[in-house]
Amino acid sequence: MTLETLIVDTADGVTTVTLNRPDAKNALSPLMADELTATLRALNADEAVRAVVITGAGSDFCAGGDVKAMGSGGPRTPEQRRAAMARYRDLTLALLGLGKPLVAAVDGVAYGAGVSIALAADLVLVSDRVRMALVFHRIGLVPDCGAWYTLPRIVGLQRAKELVYSAREFGAAEAKAMGLALEVLAPAALRPRAQQLAASLAAGPAVAFSLSKQALNASLQSDLTTMLDLEAAGQALAAGSDFTREAVRRFAAREPAAFRWPAAPESGTP
Repeated sequence: MTLETLIVDTADGVTTVTLNRPDAKNALSPLMADELTATLRALNADEAVRAVVITGAGSDFCAGGDVKAMGSGGPRTPEQRRAAMARYRDLTLALLGLGKPLVAAVDGVAYGAGVSIALAADLVLVSDRVRMALVFHRIGLVPDCGAWYTLPRIVGLQRAKELVYSAREFGAAEAKAMGLALEVLAPAALRPRAQQLAASLAAGPAVAFSLSKQALNASLQSDLTTMLDLEAAGQALAAGSDFTREAVRRFAAREPAAFRWPAAPESGTP
């Protein structure tokens, strides 16, 4: 696949997807949305890919939708605008439906859809210079790329309303305090740490990760009985995996565990 707006690199089971429009602060154009959707679908189907990192080229993650492109093409009817949103629905489903761990490394500007993409990741790392904002209301639009769904589940309903209504900017420390970011790092350490976490996840139990991701994403709209049924079905699948058989053998032989979570770096904003 020839890509115009993305750089995709794979090594040792980890694929790094880089949003590559640095001159536009990696703004999400229609072409980028389509290429990102197709790439995520391909990665989901590729058994050699066990974890994914998403980041931005240059010093920014993603400045949101391409506002300049929004003004081109003349007036459109509400039906035409609704049809145009199908690509962003597909992108959201590809992001949230990725059955593998997704780590977002967010530097510089992350506005609008840039925040939405980060919210869809399993783990979000931010630099200490990050500037984030759900800016949609500033230009009279509403959040897209799934933010209405993901944001309140991460930060709570009242805080989600405040962030959406105000369209205000917030930084790294607040993103971490709200639970939106897992770790804050210096810009130079951001991508190496994301790669380290992804490499650890790639070496871990792929079946268990996929099952846990699906169940955790469904948990807030499910009841206890449903979740216990998912737990029983998931455990039956996980227990038969090659990873579990090897882990049990290692435990019995008193050998080191194959999967270990890498410790967080000591430096960074609290």
